[in-house]
Formats: sequence, structure tokens, C-alpha cells
Amino acid sequence: MTRMMKRALINFFFRLFVFIFIFGLYLTRKEMLFEFMTHEFTFGISEYGISPLHALWFVFMVMMIQHIFPNKELSMAYKKGKIEEFEEVPGYSRLELLEFVQNMNVKAWIVMLTWLIFNAVFAALYLFKIIDVADMLMLTVFFYLSDYLCILFFCPFQTVIMHNRCCINCRIYDWGHFMMFTPMLFIKNFFSWSLFFTSLIVLIRWEVNYAKHPERFWYGSNQRLQCSQCKEKLCVIKNKLKK
Repeated sequence: MTRMMKRALINFFFRLFVFIFIFGLYLTRKEMLFEFMTHEFTFGISEYGISPLHALWFVFMVMMIQHIFPNKELSMAYKKGKIEEFEEVPGYSRLELLEFVQNMNVKAWIVMLTWLIFNAVFAALYLFKIIDVADMLMLTVFFYLSDYLCILFFCPFQTVIMHNRCCINCRIYDWGHFMMFTPMLFIKNFFSWSLFFTSLIVLIRWEVNYAKHPERFWYGSNQRLQCSQCKEKLCVIKNKLKK
């Protein structure tokens, strides 16, 4: 049980609590979620005061700001893009690196298209008023929980499309926030758009860094990404479930 695994489990149970709490509101006070999601810039603070939903927005924003202005407590899965985390493999093949980048980029585009098509279904349901803003918020909170389900237990993108060794070697690791807040794009509200466009900044920052320094993201060129140097062992539960 590594220190990072303990942190990951704490984050997972916190997200599970948030999901259960918001789902409880969805079942018993859906009108509260609806009113919150349809307020203008004030979020309804002047009318109702600060609510748990304001705290939820704050948690979401802090989570993303930590990735825009990273700290040392983040996982190596994210920190691999930093120059201080790069330990060059002596004599690595530049050609193999370029082949790896090309292969990963193709798979990443497949993931992006799959995700956008999947969310287009919910967007259509929302635009045709079959589901409402409260349903879209509930979907976002489900994605928020699913992010750690993918990290700890099972990731369909890793298994079916990317075939990466682990989260630390994941090409699309920092796409999580963009995926999480995709449903928020379709809701015209400061709460929703502030989350979506901040997640877009996180995504763009990751992609620019990957394009400029791909050698930092491949275990064949960066020794810090090799299993022998891993200090986090976030793949332990996944590997046990595969057996």
C-alpha cells in the first residue's frame, strides 16, 4: 500500500460520497439542482446563500487549478510532462519514439471521437428536452466518480483502445477533466461553462506539452516511467482483477 495508493483510495471514497450525496438530492430535491443550474452568475447566493452545490463547484475548480499550476503531490502520471521528472534512457531510438507517438496519437483521436459521439447522445436528449440540466449535472458527477474507477479498477479506454501499461504511462491521462465536464458545455450558465472551459485549458496545456516533449511521455525514453522505478503502484488492484 503505497502513499499514492492511499491518496487515490481516499479520493475515490470522497468522490463516491459526493456522488451518493448529489444522487440523493437528485431523487429528493431535483428542483434544487435545476434552480442552481439555471441561475446566472451569482449562482443564487443572494437568494439562497451558500449551498453544498457551491462547495461542489469550488472542489471541481480547485481540482483543475492544481493541474494548471501543478504541485509535487500529484501522481507521476501527470508529472511525467515536467523536465525535472525526465530521466533519459541512454541511446533510446528516436525512430521508435516517433512510431510510439504516431500510434498513441491515432488511438487518442479514436478515444476523443468515441467520447464526443457518446456525449452527443446526451446533448441531443437535452436539446430535445427529454432530459434537463439536473440530469446533465448528475451525469457530470457520475463522470467525476468514474475517473477514479478507471484509475483504480477498470478503464475501458485503456483496455479496449489505448492498451497502455498503466495510468502512469497513459497518453490521455490529463483528459479526465475535459471528459468529466463535457456535459457542461451544453448548459448556458456560469457554473457549467466555467467548469468546461477550465477543463479545456487543462487539456490544451497537456497536449501542447506532449507535442513539444514526447520523449518525457514514453517509458522507452524516460526511465522514470518504467515499472522498476514506479513508487505508486496504482495498477495493483487492476492487475489483481485481471487474474
